Amino acid sequence: SFCFIFLFSRGSAKLVAPLGCLVSRQKHTLPDLPYDYAALEPHINAEIMQLHHSKHHATYVNNLNVAEEKYKEALAKGDVTAQVSLQPALKFNGGGHINHTIFWTNLSPNGGGEPKGELMEAIKRDFGSFANFKEKLTAVSVGVQGSGWGWLGYNKEQGRLQIAACANQDPLQGTTGLIPLLGIDVWEHAYYLQYKNVRPDYLKAIWNVINWENVSSRYATCKK
Repeated sequence: SFCFIFLFSRGSAKLVAPLGCLVSRQKHTLPDLPYDYAALEPHINAEIMQLHHSKHHATYVNNLNVAEEKYKEALAKGDVTAQVSLQPALKFNGGGHINHTIFWTNLSPNGGGEPKGELMEAIKRDFGSFANFKEKLTAVSVGVQGSGWGWLGYNKEQGRLQIAACANQDPLQGTTGLIPLLGIDVWEHAYYLQYKNVRPDYLKAIWNVINWENVSSRYATCKK
């Protein structure tokens, strides 16, 4: 929605949008999962899913809303120092919200197997085979130091698929320019309660619940 005010000065009128209109927004909310917390068992257990969604993701959403409110105030005051100091909180919590919103849809109790159609052809073209792609994305995800994500993204400029790793909650597109298709969360909160510190076991299991229909849909959308 747009709102404007008229400023009158020496007989002339000027149409301007007040700052409050420019930065007005709706608060971010925690998206519902498209399945029950126990739906991905035995590969990811219900306790992990409940904590991951209702606690961790919810915290990113809440903190993002707080950071945006503070940023709005800093904008209104013209306080550039405060705007700059809020960037890490916006990146971390905004990235956490973006990444998890994608992640939940990338998983499905009816997932697993291999993709079909255009996505499969692109995987074979860019990685040689599905097995080779799976091995590479797994290796990149295992290799993330500390916390972060392994990603399959689409490089629009080059028209090809690309694998990348992001640290912490850095969002793929905002930090690399790649359009996110499939994200694998390798923060310990995504697997520790079930797999302890054995990240490779978690990564082996997660392929059984990858929602290739969702990944294929994302690929088709970003190619338009």
